[in-house]
Amino acid sequence: MNLQECTDAIRAKVGDSSGLDAVLKFDCGADGQILIDGVSSPNTVSNEDGEADCTVEITLDNLNNLLTGKLDPVTGFMGGKFKVSGDMSIAMKLQRVI
Repeated sequence: MNLQECTDAIRAKVGDSSGLDAVLKFDCGADGQILIDGVSSPNTVSNEDGEADCTVEITLDNLNNLLTGKLDPVTGFMGGKFKVSGDMSIAMKLQRVI
C-alpha cells in the first residue's frame, strides 16, 4: 500500500469515534505522515503535518505490515520496527483501533 491507501485504511478503522481522545501521528519520514485527530468530532484522518500528543516513527513498509496484521504492535515496538514519542498511553489505545 502507498501512503494514501494506508491513510484510507486507517480512516476506515478509526471511523467517527476512535476513543483515542488525542492526536496521534504516524511519521513515515520522506513518504509523509498520517495524522489522526481523535479529539475532533467526528474524528479525522489526514496527511497533514501537525502537532501530536503521540508520534509513531515508522517506515511505510512496517506501517503496511502493522495494518495488515503481519506485524504485531508489541513485537514491532520491542524489536525496534518503530519508535513512539510523547504519550505512550495513546499508542496503547491505538492498538485497539487497528
